[in-house]
Amino acid sequence: MSFFGKNIKKIRSVKGLSQQAFAELFDLKRGTLGAYEEGRSEPKIETIIKIANYFSIQIDALLTNELTVNELLKFKGDLTTYAEDVKREQFPLIPCITDNTSSEYVTLFDKENFIKELPTIQLPINPAKEFRGYTVSNLEMTSHDNGFYPKDIVIGEKVPSQVIKKLNNGTLVFVVVDDKLIFRRLYITKNSAVLRADHKNIEDEEFPVADIKEMWRVRYVFCKRIPEFADQMQDKLLMIEQELMKMKDKLK
Repeated sequence: MSFFGKNIKKIRSVKGLSQQAFAELFDLKRGTLGAYEEGRSEPKIETIIKIANYFSIQIDALLTNELTVNELLKFKGDLTTYAEDVKREQFPLIPCITDNTSSEYVTLFDKENFIKELPTIQLPINPAKEFRGYTVSNLEMTSHDNGFYPKDIVIGEKVPSQVIKKLNNGTLVFVVVDDKLIFRRLYITKNSAVLRADHKNIEDEEFPVADIKEMWRVRYVFCKRIPEFADQMQDKLLMIEQELMKMKDKLK
């Protein structure tokens, strides 16, 4: 067995790269890189050459010796000088559902290996809770030029099945139900879950609560565009002014 896995793990540490970021540099999957680092798999020669060339490291040195930080710093000048024993703060990785993976997600959402292969986002969130990212792909949650547009990303916290009925009406959720992945507002009526879009031309979808396979309550939002806060504030001020006028008329 070569020293390849240990060396690339040390390179990542010195460079300050996550497994995902390192894997993307060389068109690898994060799981594949993890297998290399753990010694469960050996890379193809093409991959070894790419990594050796990228960091200006001799191939035999990469494979046959456990490299030290000082040796790595000599190979390429732009490698950072983090000490070997420095503990870097790691934010939890959040698997993210994208346009390319959404159709597979509805059938593989409970498969650990599939979830591990999803793209990830790192955020300073509670590591004890489970989160999932979802990339918006349609205009169902828009209203009068406001709301969520394609490529916006929402981050949801997993909702246990026994808690679903306790959520407030209007809560933003994305759910797996009836072989669909749906992003809507939740309204509970008896034993049914009504999923309502903000777009007025989209009809409600209603399902028995027991049929919901997975639900995520939206906690964080990342918009591709800059929201028009000024227009929203102007609308609210106009509404307040109208209400004050009504109250004034009643007092007369």
